[in-house]
Amino acid sequence: MKKIGVLTSGGDAPGMNAAVRAVVRKAIYEGFEVAGVFNGYQGLIQGKIELLQLGSVGDIIQRGGTMLRSARSPEFMTEEGRKEALRQMKAHQIDGLVVIGGDGSFRGAFELVKMGIPCVCVPATIDNDINGTEFTIGFDSALNTVIDAIDKIRDTATSHERTFIIEVMGRDAGDLALWAGLAGGAETILIPEEGYDMDEIINRLQSGTGRGKKHSIIVVAEGVMSGSALADLLKEKAGIETRVSVLGHIQRGGSPSARDRVIASQYGARAVEVLGEGRGGVAIGMQNHKVVDYDLEVVFAPKDHTLDMGLYKLSKELSI
Repeated sequence: MKKIGVLTSGGDAPGMNAAVRAVVRKAIYEGFEVAGVFNGYQGLIQGKIELLQLGSVGDIIQRGGTMLRSARSPEFMTEEGRKEALRQMKAHQIDGLVVIGGDGSFRGAFELVKMGIPCVCVPATIDNDINGTEFTIGFDSALNTVIDAIDKIRDTATSHERTFIIEVMGRDAGDLALWAGLAGGAETILIPEEGYDMDEIINRLQSGTGRGKKHSIIVVAEGVMSGSALADLLKEKAGIETRVSVLGHIQRGGSPSARDRVIASQYGARAVEVLGEGRGGVAIGMQNHKVVDYDLEVVFAPKDHTLDMGLYKLSKELSI
């Protein structure tokens, strides 16, 4: 292993830059050259590859987004596209690749592994939905963004004595909604992993009103339904008026939290170590609060990343 490539792919997440920085500096510390691949797999196909130095990643640890940028690449999904990516890697003498991203990015890396390229994947997605790891880069930062929004919306909800519905990201995972709802004191949390009962939601809201409660916060994960759809159901079934806030892409931006900066640094450095050991087809993650590496195929197995349903139970107990 003489030269390591690094790319970011898929949706951006706070902390990606911290991971890139860790890969570059750890690699140089270990005596490797580092090539930055710009615009994800599409940039790999197009040869958008530059040699990175220590200064190339200076002053980025605190920045959101990704300095390497990201792009979708339908071309990489084809055999010809992957062959061109492989040709570019050989032309730039890249011996191994660190891929920073989510599930789709990992699948792209696995295709390269099958073509003989050692790849190590670093999980970075605000959805926190990658098998084999308890936490992904970006989840904590997005969580804090959502909590800040909930706190602000609660001020308005209190002033106007309204029920607010806050729709959060997460794709098919409820981590962001559950953690934010519990931390933000939401009265109701809807997550994909747990069915919901509209009558129960309505009874909870009406019970609160009956004891003099002036406002309520409902957090709904996008994988359950949209905030507007939930608002329509509450209006139709119980005549309850609500206001909807869709937080959208603000959850993916902003400066990464201290926690995300630390785990991104740990994950990125470990990825370099694994490549230095001559191994590929590996994912980096956290299990029992320790950084680990594991077989990439674990990521593609039936989902074993499950929520702590004890948190869900607690949220219901505390929001009576």
